Amino acid sequence: MGYMRLDEMREGQTGRILRIRGEARLRRRILEMGLTKGSEIYIEKYAPLKDPLELVVRGCHVSLRVREAAEIDVEAV
Repeated sequence: MGYMRLDEMREGQTGRILRIRGEARLRRRILEMGLTKGSEIYIEKYAPLKDPLELVVRGCHVSLRVREAAEIDVEAV
């Protein structure tokens, strides 16, 4: 199976991070949140207006803006 962007995943889906793109500041911020290559993530829910999205990574709930999630490539698990 191919990859997709994190912002393309639906609520209730699980995936694994393949790559984080974007500028250095954004990549560093995402890594500090625990979203690292190989991490398994679960899409908990989208906010009512679809931004931000809430996901679970390593047992922690993390909120991420949709435009930031678009810089993360994942594969569905």
